[in-house]
Amino acid sequence: MNATETSSTQPSSPSKKRKPLLMLLLIASVVVAIAYGLYWFFVLSHQQETDDAYVAGNQIQISPQVSGSVTKVWFDNTDLVHKGDILVSLDKTDAIQALNKAETALASSVRQVRQLMINSHQYQANIALKRTAFAQAEADLQRREPLAQRQLIGREELQHAKDAADSARASLEVAIQQFNANQAMILDTPLDQQPLIQQSAAAVRDAWLALQRTDIRSPLDGYISRRSVQVGSQITPSSALMAVVPSQDLWIDANFKETQLSAVRIGQPAVITTDIYGDNITYHGHVVGLDMGTGSAFSLLPAQNASGNWIKVVQRLPVRISIDPHDLKKYPLRIGLSTQVTINISDTSGHVLANVMREHPAYESDALTLQLQQADHIIQQIITANAG
Repeated sequence: MNATETSSTQPSSPSKKRKPLLMLLLIASVVVAIAYGLYWFFVLSHQQETDDAYVAGNQIQISPQVSGSVTKVWFDNTDLVHKGDILVSLDKTDAIQALNKAETALASSVRQVRQLMINSHQYQANIALKRTAFAQAEADLQRREPLAQRQLIGREELQHAKDAADSARASLEVAIQQFNANQAMILDTPLDQQPLIQQSAAAVRDAWLALQRTDIRSPLDGYISRRSVQVGSQITPSSALMAVVPSQDLWIDANFKETQLSAVRIGQPAVITTDIYGDNITYHGHVVGLDMGTGSAFSLLPAQNASGNWIKVVQRLPVRISIDPHDLKKYPLRIGLSTQVTINISDTSGHVLANVMREHPAYESDALTLQLQQADHIIQQIITANAG
């Protein structure tokens, strides 16, 4: 082969090599497009996602039920507290004095009512005495009337007998009315059920409750946040002392665009990732419900689109997403953290709005409920000691 033939065959070699590469690239592009199309059809078309989502939860505002001066602050921010723990203690001096005063008033009421009951027996005895005197006066008058008819006694003596009978009758009537007036105060009611004693006993319970409420307790388990109370502060029932934030009862407020919500239903499963843990940690949950208004509708100054220039803006509607308690316990979250939520909308058999009324309280706590057995025991001791 000469030099001319060799040079003529060299330009065709790169062209032959490029054709297979272009063909492979075309085939790969087609495969990727088909794969993405299948992925979109079977997966992405059945999902709605947003990164405008944040962790939300209850922030239990702690406020006192009575006024007073703060003597102790038992917990600080980030501290763990349990249901019923004392968070803040107030000065008890005034409350103890008020309770002592109420107990003294109750003892005085018991003695007053006891005196009324004793007076009732005295009035009954007085009625019997007056009735005997009246009977004697009537008998004396009846004996003197025949004698007066036979003129064996003078008119003056007869008149004195009549006056004595009238006086005895009037005295008897006064005694009966005194008894009735006293009886109207006590009737046939037992001592501990007398209205005056019941009123004083209620005052003792109020004073006892006020004393117990000088210890401000936590209604639920949680963590202290936003503590503002200081030792020595004078607080009132309107004072905000701190907040208790439960770590388990959290949810996600996911703000989806209104164009994404046509197929969102209550009960649909959701997958959640957070910025704090990254995409490797996922939480599971489901749609609890869709809010009844957009953020702009519930803002302090809602937009008035009917006036002035109007520019349409796609609105976002909060969707509440529950979080699996097991996931939340394993990877704790905090209120306000950013998340990304993906809802599987393939099943649209659920409801858009809740159609079942809640049968039980959404939240409840008996930690602040005071039992009155101890106060009732104090009241019964006072009644027994002063009843005679």
